[in-house]
Amino acid sequence: QEWQNPFATWDPRDFCNISEIVLPMDTYWTPPIFILERVSGQNPELNYMVLMHNGSFNSTRPFQVTLTCSLIILKFPFDTQTCNLSIASFLYPAVTDFVMKTRRTPAEIMKHSQSFFLTDGEWRFTNLSILEYTELLDERRFSVVTYVISIERRPTLYILNLILPTSALYLLDMAVLFGPSSLEEKINFQIAIILGSSMLAVILNNSLPTSSNKPPIIGTH
Repeated sequence: QEWQNPFATWDPRDFCNISEIVLPMDTYWTPPIFILERVSGQNPELNYMVLMHNGSFNSTRPFQVTLTCSLIILKFPFDTQTCNLSIASFLYPAVTDFVMKTRRTPAEIMKHSQSFFLTDGEWRFTNLSILEYTELLDERRFSVVTYVISIERRPTLYILNLILPTSALYLLDMAVLFGPSSLEEKINFQIAIILGSSMLAVILNNSLPTSSNKPPIIGTH
Protein backbone atom coordinates (compact mmCIF):
# COMPACT_ATOMS: atom_id res chain seq x y z
CA GLN A 1 0.00 0.00 0.00
CA GLU A 2 1.13 3.53 -0.78
CA TRP A 3 -0.60 6.80 0.11
CA GLN A 4 0.19 10.45 0.70
CA ASN A 5 -0.22 12.61 3.82
CA PRO A 6 0.66 16.27 3.19
CA PHE A 7 0.74 16.95 6.95
CA ALA A 8 3.57 14.47 7.60
CA THR A 9 6.48 16.14 5.77
CA TRP A 10 9.84 17.53 6.84
CA ASP A 11 13.10 18.81 5.44
CA PRO A 12 15.85 16.16 5.83
CA ARG A 13 18.48 18.90 6.16
CA ASP A 14 16.89 20.00 9.43
CA PHE A 15 17.03 16.48 10.91
CA CYS A 16 20.53 15.11 10.24
CA ASN A 17 19.58 14.14 6.63
CA ILE A 18 17.00 11.60 7.83
CA SER A 19 14.74 11.08 4.82
CA GLU A 20 12.62 8.15 6.06
CA ILE A 21 11.52 6.56 9.31
CA VAL A 22 9.74 3.35 10.34
CA LEU A 23 6.63 3.78 12.49
CA PRO A 24 3.92 1.51 13.99
CA MET A 25 0.74 1.27 11.96
CA ASP A 26 -1.33 3.10 14.58
CA THR A 27 0.88 6.20 14.57
CA TYR A 28 -0.88 7.80 11.59
CA TRP A 29 -4.04 7.14 9.65
CA THR A 30 -3.83 4.06 7.44
CA PRO A 31 -6.24 2.97 4.67
CA PRO A 32 -8.83 0.53 6.09
CA ILE A 33 -9.32 -2.19 3.48
CA PHE A 34 -11.19 -5.50 3.39
CA ILE A 35 -11.06 -8.60 1.18
CA LEU A 36 -14.67 -9.28 0.21
CA GLU A 37 -14.25 -12.98 -0.64
CA ARG A 38 -12.31 -13.75 2.52
CA VAL A 39 -13.55 -16.71 4.57
CA SER A 40 -10.69 -17.08 7.03
CA GLY A 41 -7.04 -16.18 7.34
CA GLN A 42 -4.18 -15.00 9.48
CA ASN A 43 -3.68 -11.33 10.29
CA PRO A 44 -0.19 -10.09 9.45
CA GLU A 45 2.25 -9.55 12.29
CA LEU A 46 4.20 -6.92 10.35
CA ASN A 47 2.41 -3.86 11.76
CA TYR A 48 4.86 -1.19 10.63
CA MET A 49 5.03 1.34 7.83
CA VAL A 50 7.70 3.53 6.24
CA LEU A 51 7.23 7.30 6.16
CA MET A 52 9.21 9.33 3.62
CA HIS A 53 10.11 12.99 4.15
CA ASN A 54 7.73 14.04 1.35
CA GLY A 55 4.71 12.58 3.18
CA SER A 56 4.62 9.30 1.25
CA PHE A 57 3.66 6.22 3.28
CA ASN A 58 4.55 2.67 2.30
CA SER A 59 3.24 -0.46 4.00
CA THR A 60 3.95 -4.05 2.97
CA ARG A 61 1.82 -6.53 4.91
CA PRO A 62 1.65 -10.19 3.86
CA PHE A 63 -1.79 -11.80 4.20
CA GLN A 64 -2.57 -15.51 4.12
CA VAL A 65 -6.28 -15.93 3.49
CA THR A 66 -8.82 -18.49 2.31
CA LEU A 67 -11.22 -17.16 -0.34
CA THR A 68 -14.56 -18.31 -1.70
CA CYS A 69 -14.62 -19.16 -5.39
CA SER A 70 -17.48 -20.47 -7.53
CA LEU A 71 -16.27 -23.54 -9.43
CA ILE A 72 -17.53 -24.70 -12.83
CA ILE A 73 -16.29 -28.29 -13.11
CA LEU A 74 -18.27 -29.45 -16.15
CA LYS A 75 -15.02 -30.09 -18.08
CA PHE A 76 -13.13 -31.66 -15.15
CA PRO A 77 -10.21 -32.48 -15.24
CA PHE A 78 -9.66 -30.19 -18.24
CA ASP A 79 -11.30 -27.19 -16.55
CA THR A 80 -10.17 -23.58 -16.16
CA GLN A 81 -11.41 -21.63 -13.15
CA THR A 82 -11.73 -17.89 -12.59
CA CYS A 83 -11.61 -16.52 -9.04
CA ASN A 84 -11.92 -12.95 -7.78
CA LEU A 85 -9.97 -11.20 -5.06
CA SER A 86 -11.76 -7.91 -4.31
CA ILE A 87 -10.21 -5.25 -2.09
CA ALA A 88 -12.55 -2.56 -0.84
CA SER A 89 -13.18 -0.07 1.94
CA PHE A 90 -16.74 0.72 3.02
CA LEU A 91 -15.83 3.44 5.55
CA TYR A 92 -15.08 6.32 3.18
CA PRO A 93 -17.06 7.27 0.04
CA ALA A 94 -15.11 6.94 -3.20
CA VAL A 95 -16.30 10.22 -4.70
CA THR A 96 -14.94 12.54 -2.02
CA ASP A 97 -12.69 10.72 0.44
CA PHE A 98 -11.11 7.45 -0.63
CA VAL A 99 -10.14 6.16 -4.10
CA MET A 100 -7.99 3.06 -4.66
CA LYS A 101 -5.73 2.63 -7.68
CA THR A 102 -3.27 -0.07 -8.71
CA ARG A 103 0.31 0.95 -9.21
CA ARG A 104 1.38 -2.01 -11.37
CA THR A 105 -0.05 -3.29 -14.61
CA PRO A 106 -1.63 -6.78 -14.77
CA ALA A 107 1.40 -8.09 -16.68
CA GLU A 108 3.79 -6.85 -13.96
CA ILE A 109 1.67 -8.30 -11.16
CA MET A 110 1.36 -11.64 -12.95
CA LYS A 111 5.12 -11.86 -13.48
CA HIS A 112 5.74 -11.03 -9.83
CA SER A 113 3.10 -13.53 -8.66
CA GLN A 114 4.66 -16.39 -10.63
CA SER A 115 7.50 -16.54 -8.10
CA PHE A 116 5.02 -17.26 -5.27
CA PHE A 117 2.85 -19.79 -7.11
CA LEU A 118 3.52 -23.52 -6.67
CA THR A 119 4.89 -24.78 -9.99
CA ASP A 120 4.37 -28.45 -9.09
CA GLY A 121 0.86 -28.11 -7.69
CA GLU A 122 -2.48 -29.13 -9.16
CA TRP A 123 -3.16 -25.71 -10.69
CA ARG A 124 -1.38 -23.60 -13.29
CA PHE A 125 -1.56 -19.80 -13.01
CA THR A 126 -2.61 -18.64 -16.50
CA ASN A 127 -3.88 -15.05 -16.42
CA LEU A 128 -4.65 -12.06 -14.24
CA SER A 129 -6.68 -8.93 -14.92
CA ILE A 130 -7.62 -5.92 -12.79
CA LEU A 131 -10.95 -4.12 -12.48
CA GLU A 132 -11.22 -0.71 -10.81
CA TYR A 133 -14.76 0.45 -10.15
CA THR A 134 -17.14 1.89 -7.54
CA GLU A 135 -19.73 -0.18 -5.67
CA LEU A 136 -23.10 1.30 -4.71
CA LEU A 137 -24.07 0.56 -1.09
CA ASP A 138 -26.76 2.41 0.85
CA GLU A 139 -26.86 5.16 -1.78
CA ARG A 140 -23.12 5.76 -1.40
CA ARG A 141 -20.36 4.69 -3.78
CA PHE A 142 -17.19 3.02 -2.52
CA SER A 143 -13.96 2.26 -4.29
CA VAL A 144 -13.24 -1.40 -5.16
CA VAL A 145 -10.29 -3.08 -6.87
CA THR A 146 -10.87 -6.65 -8.09
CA TYR A 147 -8.11 -9.01 -9.22
CA VAL A 148 -9.56 -11.61 -11.61
CA ILE A 149 -7.33 -14.70 -11.36
CA SER A 150 -7.50 -17.50 -13.95
CA ILE A 151 -6.06 -20.91 -13.11
CA GLU A 152 -5.97 -24.12 -15.13
CA ARG A 153 -6.02 -27.61 -13.67
CA ARG A 154 -3.15 -29.99 -14.49
CA PRO A 155 -4.96 -33.13 -15.78
CA THR A 156 -2.04 -35.55 -16.06
CA LEU A 157 -2.68 -37.35 -12.75
CA TYR A 158 -6.38 -37.82 -13.50
CA ILE A 159 -5.65 -39.09 -17.02
CA LEU A 160 -3.24 -41.74 -15.72
CA ASN A 161 -5.30 -42.85 -12.72
CA LEU A 162 -8.87 -42.56 -14.00
CA ILE A 163 -9.39 -41.96 -17.72
CA LEU A 164 -6.88 -44.46 -19.11
CA PRO A 165 -7.87 -47.36 -16.76
CA THR A 166 -11.58 -46.76 -17.42
CA SER A 167 -11.04 -46.66 -21.17
CA ALA A 168 -8.97 -49.85 -21.00
CA LEU A 169 -11.72 -51.66 -19.08
CA TYR A 170 -14.40 -50.73 -21.60
CA LEU A 171 -12.20 -51.72 -24.55
CA LEU A 172 -11.59 -55.11 -22.96
CA ASP A 173 -15.30 -55.41 -22.30
CA MET A 174 -16.11 -54.83 -25.98
CA ALA A 175 -13.35 -57.19 -27.11
CA VAL A 176 -14.62 -60.03 -24.93
CA LEU A 177 -18.28 -59.34 -25.73
CA PHE A 178 -17.75 -59.67 -29.48
CA GLY A 179 -14.99 -62.28 -29.24
CA PRO A 180 -15.16 -66.05 -29.79
CA SER A 181 -15.22 -66.87 -26.06
CA SER A 182 -17.89 -69.09 -24.54
CA LEU A 183 -20.92 -67.68 -22.76
CA GLU A 184 -19.62 -68.74 -19.33
CA GLU A 185 -16.28 -66.97 -19.91
CA LYS A 186 -18.07 -63.84 -21.06
CA ILE A 187 -20.26 -63.79 -17.94
CA ASN A 188 -17.25 -64.23 -15.64
CA PHE A 189 -15.35 -61.48 -17.41
CA GLN A 190 -18.40 -59.18 -17.30
CA ILE A 191 -18.56 -59.64 -13.52
CA ALA A 192 -14.86 -58.75 -13.27
CA ILE A 193 -15.46 -55.67 -15.44
CA ILE A 194 -18.35 -54.57 -13.21
CA LEU A 195 -16.22 -54.96 -10.07
CA GLY A 196 -13.34 -53.00 -11.64
CA SER A 197 -15.67 -50.26 -12.84
CA SER A 198 -17.21 -50.04 -9.36
CA MET A 199 -13.78 -49.56 -7.78
CA LEU A 200 -12.91 -46.86 -10.31
CA ALA A 201 -16.27 -45.17 -9.66
CA VAL A 202 -15.48 -45.02 -5.94
CA ILE A 203 -12.05 -43.51 -6.64
CA LEU A 204 -13.62 -41.06 -9.10
CA ASN A 205 -16.29 -40.04 -6.59
CA ASN A 206 -13.61 -39.22 -4.00
CA SER A 207 -11.59 -37.21 -6.51
CA LEU A 208 -14.35 -35.11 -8.04
CA PRO A 209 -15.07 -31.66 -6.59
CA THR A 210 -18.53 -31.40 -5.05
CA SER A 211 -19.04 -27.60 -4.97
CA SER A 212 -20.75 -27.19 -8.32
CA ASN A 213 -24.33 -27.08 -9.59
CA LYS A 214 -23.51 -29.12 -12.70
CA PRO A 215 -21.67 -32.45 -12.29
CA PRO A 216 -18.63 -33.02 -14.52
CA ILE A 217 -19.06 -34.89 -17.76
CA ILE A 218 -16.60 -37.58 -16.67
CA GLY A 219 -18.80 -38.33 -13.65
CA THR A 220 -22.02 -38.74 -15.64
CA HIS A 221 -20.65 -41.27 -18.12
